Amino acid sequence: MKDFISLYLHDLYEMLVKTVSLAAIFDAVFTIICIVLGTACVVAGFSLIYAQIIKDRFSTLQKSIVGNVLFICFGLTLAFYPLAGYTEGIITLLCINAIAAMGVSLLTGFTGIFSLGHAAYLALGAYTAAILTVRHHVHWLPAVVAGGIVAMIIAWAIGYPTLKLVGDYYTIVSIGLGEAIKLILENGGNFTRGARGFPGIPNYTTRYIAVGFLTVMGLLMFNLIFSKQGREFKAVRDDMIASSMMGFNTTRTRVFSLMISAFFCGVAGALFAGFTQFIQPSIFDMMKSTELTSIVVFGGLGSMSGTLIGISIITFITEYFREISQYRMFIYGLILVLVMVLRQEGILGNREMWEFPIRKKKVMK
Repeated sequence: MKDFISLYLHDLYEMLVKTVSLAAIFDAVFTIICIVLGTACVVAGFSLIYAQIIKDRFSTLQKSIVGNVLFICFGLTLAFYPLAGYTEGIITLLCINAIAAMGVSLLTGFTGIFSLGHAAYLALGAYTAAILTVRHHVHWLPAVVAGGIVAMIIAWAIGYPTLKLVGDYYTIVSIGLGEAIKLILENGGNFTRGARGFPGIPNYTTRYIAVGFLTVMGLLMFNLIFSKQGREFKAVRDDMIASSMMGFNTTRTRVFSLMISAFFCGVAGALFAGFTQFIQPSIFDMMKSTELTSIVVFGGLGSMSGTLIGISIITFITEYFREISQYRMFIYGLILVLVMVLRQEGILGNREMWEFPIRKKKVMK
């Protein structure tokens, strides 16, 4: 680990020496801040949990601590492990897809709202970041955050009138939203460059930036699902009528979940734009939305770590079989079918990877 840290600091030093621009210096500093901020999130999570130890059960405290520690170790490993150029690109893309999958998992797995249009929020985040960085020369960090905020605002505008209804109405609305956003981008003229795509986006999404965002947003997500608000999401998912009778504002809860989900997807879309340096509306079609939803089901509804495992398996399998590209999607579909047939609840079901059954000790009378 010391060799990894020294090598990483040496690369940062060479980058600062060779490049004197303020943007390069900011990128190097932000790379370190991402890791420090992740550790700070763990400490903050410990403090919040300790403050509520009287109200919460010890099992909830134990789950949150283990989840934070495992996730920060996962982020540090991805950040410091030496990788080749192609593999580094795969890890970067994996982190971006994992951020989007966590957002869909919160909405579908923890709130019980199925969506087939989350590619629209990816597109909104990507185009917002592209327009701000290319045309208005805004730094990439506020552009990425702005992409998430724009997606969150659109989610509120769509979700507030539709999520008051009971049933799968939002699923139908989400399909219409995805197609509407795609058509607007394709016919946006010079503002969105239409179906030709949007080129010339700065390459700001490096492996360290993607891992930093995944670590920070993952820690926030895991602490959210184990908090009081997270239990409210699960209550609305299990029985919305009973939750309403208990005094929960179910509409507010469902809209809030959709807004957080859209923010995650918007940030992922903005990072994707900086990674590919070129975006076009056809990338964010219904197939992309279906892929995100299927990954959540594949990993297990109600399991955030299962979603991360699922996105990792699917990403590496599709890249491993890239040489036989004509059969790659067939293998991808076959794996999904086998998991759904052999294990209907997904890889981890509704449990996290660190939750194991605890045998109760028999009390002698």
